[in-house]
This record gives sequence, C-alpha cells and structure tokens, in this order.
Amino acid sequence: MYAIKIEIKLNNKERTKLAQHAGYSRFVYNYALGLYNQIDHKEYKFNTSKKIDTIKKLFTNYTKKEKEYQWCNKLSSRVYQNAFRALKNAFSRFFKGLGSYPRFKRKKNSCSFTVDSSNGKVLLPAGKSIKIPTLGTFRLKEALKHSYISQTFTVSKIADKWFVSFAVEAEKIPPLSHEITKPIGIDLGGKTFATLSDGSTIESPMPYRKAKTKLANFQYHNRHQQLGNRKQGIKTSNNARKSLKKLAKKHAKVANVRADFLQKTTTKLCQKYGHLRIENLNIKGMMANHKLAAAVGDLGAYEFKRQLLYKAEFFATKVDVIDQWYPSSKGCSNCGAIKTDLTLSDRIFRCNECGLTIDRDLNASVRLEKAPNEVVVDRVGYARINACGQ
Repeated sequence: MYAIKIEIKLNNKERTKLAQHAGYSRFVYNYALGLYNQIDHKEYKFNTSKKIDTIKKLFTNYTKKEKEYQWCNKLSSRVYQNAFRALKNAFSRFFKGLGSYPRFKRKKNSCSFTVDSSNGKVLLPAGKSIKIPTLGTFRLKEALKHSYISQTFTVSKIADKWFVSFAVEAEKIPPLSHEITKPIGIDLGGKTFATLSDGSTIESPMPYRKAKTKLANFQYHNRHQQLGNRKQGIKTSNNARKSLKKLAKKHAKVANVRADFLQKTTTKLCQKYGHLRIENLNIKGMMANHKLAAAVGDLGAYEFKRQLLYKAEFFATKVDVIDQWYPSSKGCSNCGAIKTDLTLSDRIFRCNECGLTIDRDLNASVRLEKAPNEVVVDRVGYARINACGQ
C-alpha cells in the first residue's frame, strides 16, 4: 500500500467550502477532547474508545440539534465521523508511547480533514479531475496518470495550497536486479549530506541555511505589525495576516526543497544499490546539541532514514541498520584501531597504528560496510527479497 498526494486547483467558492470543512473537523476534535478532559476517569473506568463513543453519541443526538450548531448539518457528516476516529488514534498512539498527549487544534496550525465513502471503495478515473466523496468534483493541478480505487481521502492545506491524498492498495513491482549488489555503507555528515563507501558523495541543498537570511530580513521588516492576542481582545491586523501568509509560503518552499531532495535521493539509492548499511543515529540527542541542531534539522536525517527503510521494501533492497554505539567514525577502516582523540573538527582521519590517511566521512562509510553482523540491530527488505525469489 502506498499513498498519492496531489494539489487541487480551486476557485474562491471551492476554497471556502474546504476551509469550512476543515474548521468543522477542528471544532469536533476540540469538542470531543474538551469533554474527555472533563471526565472523572477514577469514577468512570471505561476504556478510552468507549468514552469517545459516548461523547460522539452526545454530539450526534444533542449538540448537532441545538439551534446554535445548525450549521453542522450543512456540512459533510463524514468529516465529524473521522474527527472522532482521529482522536481515538491520537490516544492510541499516546498510550503506546508513540506520541504526546492529544492537544487542542488551532486554526493557524491545523487545516485538514478526512472524508470517506460510506458505500465502500470508489473508482478514480485517470484525468485532471477527482471526485471526493460527499464533497464533489474538483480540478487537479496535475492529471492522474492511471485509474485508482480508494475509500478514504484526506484534504489538507499547506501555506495557500490545498492537497488531497488517498491510499492505494497495491504493491510496486521490485526491480529484477540492481546495478551494484555488494554492501555499501552510508555515512551521514554535516558538510556533505552522505558519503558512500564506493567513494561517491551526495551534496545537500541545505534549503533552510540558504533561506535563513531572507527569512530574517522579512520578519525584521514586519516586526511592528499587530499579530493579535485573544486573551487581551486584540485582533490581528490585515497587514499582519498578509505577511503571515507570505511567511508561510517561504517556509513551505524550504520544506518542499528538502522533501524533493530526500524523495529523489532515497529512490535513486534503492534503485541503484542492492544492499545498503546505515548507522542508527540518535537524532533526538543530536538535535539537543545547539551546535548540531540547525545542520541536522536542515539535512532531514531522520526523514532520510524513514524513507530509505520503507522504500527498501518497494525496491527489494537490503538495508542493515548498524548499532549507534558502533565506532564507525573513530575506528580505522584498514586495521580497526580506535582513535579516542578524534573531534568533530577533524575532517581527515589519520590512523596512529597503520598510518592510514583518509577522509573522515569516507572512513566511516567503509567501516559501516565492513561492520560485523553482531552490531546489526535491524534488517529491512529481506522478507520482500525472499518472497520474490531473489
């Protein structure tokens, strides 16, 4: 299964319609979360799912019928159904330790909603339009190249653009062979995005570093605008709203450049190499270091690893995740001697035992390539390869 996300081409009427449904979803989510927080959980010891189902019945049978909430009946009922479902998923992730406690959604941070077809899966024919269940037909910026079948659709807004995404229950056919089948180590670095053990390197566009000066100048020139304060009853000025939209576009461009780079890079690696070995980096710990946080965040190291692991299944590529405590940088790729006095500023690795002089990142990637199987903490792609008979 994989997802397709594509931009919608809207007129003002359609834009208003989607914004209303996004606000409806946000209102229902906050309504349910607010009532859930007021429950005395010591007295009512039902599980979370039953408590949310009870709140849902209250909203359906009582709240929606009140005069002040009649506007809810003019919008798609599938929106509020999925809003309650989203709250259940948020609590499920929280209790499993995969996320923080659910928080109230805000208009400036959350502008998305989900709808589905109550009659089952629907056919999406190829072309430059898409019919979203309970919402209608919308134009697309890019045509759907093939026909698809799906049931659930998520509509989201990024900056001033609206997108629709849907899941497709299909599997990509893996390549029969790769250009290079031997193990290749990948070392992620600060100055160079990635160094491979075959000697090739991948340079990062560093989108935030390049845009940081322009972003700072833009925010400086708009520093005196009235942003508003709900507690003090101060409304946001029109000029402030305009500047916030412009700022959102600039940040969206930075995110798009990074996302495009990571998607293309991980796809090329999985298509070219049959066996990759990467280090299980402690990204959270690296982000806590103020000297590394900006560079690590701009590289998107965690997203690179996430994409590489799930694409390995698609392209039948073996990926070995090496233990983060394995001394890839401080160890010599020739004799294995450990150099304890190596610092971040040392870009050239010089071995005191065998005299090897090599680029620090290249040495680390070769070490990852030669790492013993005992330090491999995860293996991805092997099941797909065995299933394909490779």
